[in-house]
Amino acid sequence: MNTVEKTMNGKVVLITGASSGIGEAIAITLAEHGAKVVLSARRKDKLEILTEQIKRSGGEATYSVTDVRKKEDLLRLVQTATDTFGRLDVIINNAGIGQLSRIDDLDIDGWEEMIDVNLKGVLYGMAAAIPVFKQQKSGHIINIISTSGIKIVPMQGVYAGTKNAVRTIAEAFRQESNGEIRITGISPGVVKTNLAENIKNDQMKLAIQENMVKLAINPTAIANAVVYAIHQPLDVEIGDIVIRPSIQN
Repeated sequence: MNTVEKTMNGKVVLITGASSGIGEAIAITLAEHGAKVVLSARRKDKLEILTEQIKRSGGEATYSVTDVRKKEDLLRLVQTATDTFGRLDVIINNAGIGQLSRIDDLDIDGWEEMIDVNLKGVLYGMAAAIPVFKQQKSGHIINIISTSGIKIVPMQGVYAGTKNAVRTIAEAFRQESNGEIRITGISPGVVKTNLAENIKNDQMKLAIQENMVKLAINPTAIANAVVYAIHQPLDVEIGDIVIRPSIQN
């Protein structure tokens, strides 16, 4: 890791989907800035490697194998954060999946998977963290969303729907909150990740992969936006950030 200014002041930050891509970049960047990171994903081997990498570079990290489709896993994850570091300052709901296809292809299994991970997984994360934040009288929820919900296109209808549902829920929570709990939405465009690996539709998988080669930006750009949102004074809330390649339509 490069030596950078320690701006996080030991903040405890929990990250879902931290084993690769955007989540991994967020974990490394926040640790560089002095955050204590709690990493979660389904792949234990990847989490172990990343945790050790951060520790070898002088950072503080722990991990817990987590499936965001299971609310008890999120509760245990938040408990891991508070047991290990004594508090939780930020939860980053980053875990997500995309099964892209025409709606009339009726990929109902794909729909349910996206709803379970992209929507319910975020809600379960919020539900696990909010009681801790209320007790502390402070906290920050950051949801990694997508530009897919901003520009609606064919083949991404249900995926975009799950992302826009998160936007709606976040805005409602922002209005309901008394300001003690901040909430931020970050919508990446085309980013170099392994998102395409799990797409079942071969045509869409190829299209996404080709798009990444032509357009994709480094996931560190998203991580830097997370740092920016967290680093604001407590009376400042960054609502929505859109980050995409400058040549993306």
